[in-house]
Amino acid sequence: MNNVLTLEQQIDMQIRAGGPMSVATYMGLCLTHPSKGYYRAREPIGSKGDFITAPEISQMFGELIGFWLVNLWQQMSEPKAFTLLELGPGRGTLMADILRVACRAPGFRDALHLRLFETSPPLMAEQQARLEAYEPKWLQNFENFDEGPVLVVANEFFDALPIRQFIRKPDGWHERQVGLVDGKRAFGLSPTPIPAEAMPEAVSDAEFDTMLEVCFGAAEVTSQLAKVIAGHGGSLLAIDYGYAATRTGDTLQGVRNHAYADVLEAPGETDISAHVDFGALANVARKAGLATQPLATQGEFLTRLGIGERAAALARANPGSAADIEAARARLVNTDQMGNLFKVFCAHSPGLMPPGFIS
Repeated sequence: MNNVLTLEQQIDMQIRAGGPMSVATYMGLCLTHPSKGYYRAREPIGSKGDFITAPEISQMFGELIGFWLVNLWQQMSEPKAFTLLELGPGRGTLMADILRVACRAPGFRDALHLRLFETSPPLMAEQQARLEAYEPKWLQNFENFDEGPVLVVANEFFDALPIRQFIRKPDGWHERQVGLVDGKRAFGLSPTPIPAEAMPEAVSDAEFDTMLEVCFGAAEVTSQLAKVIAGHGGSLLAIDYGYAATRTGDTLQGVRNHAYADVLEAPGETDISAHVDFGALANVARKAGLATQPLATQGEFLTRLGIGERAAALARANPGSAADIEAARARLVNTDQMGNLFKVFCAHSPGLMPPGFIS
């Protein structure tokens, strides 16, 4: 029966049967429903999808992260075995660019154990096609790793994890929910208040009607990986929409066909995301024993790694494409494009000095 119904119909039936659902439940169904979720049934990235990520804009993005990973591997005395794990690898473009550069370092390829964490069958097929030479394996959890350090890369992964939203009222905080009004999906509030003292201290003095977003999934993933890195050595590099400290505001957004869309319309056909609270993730990582770097913008990070010099070198080698190369560099780093919108977070073993940050 469920295979005949659209995801939209299934969600509405679930609301009628069980009452309004949390934003997290709704977001999870829309993105990862076993057969009709956005990431299970569609290929979202690229000109034919709904959005374009930094690796799709220019090879320079992945190449610089490849240099970054080699730098850390060398700081760890070039271990003979290590795991490189990417969360949400998309079409495999980022990892292909990373490894094309990183494997030029003597010993890096021989030591590499490539692992990927992905839920989309269409994307897994593309990852296999692009990365087959590196013998990738796909993980279902973060429990079992080979010996040696673990280096984790996550580009636009955490923003897709379901969030819960809470709005402050005179009697406490109420969770925002998705229900039905006159047969149409609409936002509402749970009638049960949560005492203000149960919420994070950062919002203790929030005004009425203030919204707080919490992503327990991001905290759980970070906690699991931080424990692995604390035991094995290594780092977590995450690049995403986000902010440095817990704050209030509504960042839930939908994208369809490269334009903003209503998150309540066309479930399963719309990408839904929210900004990442990197301050909360840093606290989780530090509790596990890791060190963290001050949050950098994508523009700052790539500029410190030498994207200007890399763009100039590519332009010299490909003079006919010089204008396109410069346009891609500008799109990645300029403050009015992706440069300020995306942030770069790093948690790592104490003693490492990851490049691209100001300590």
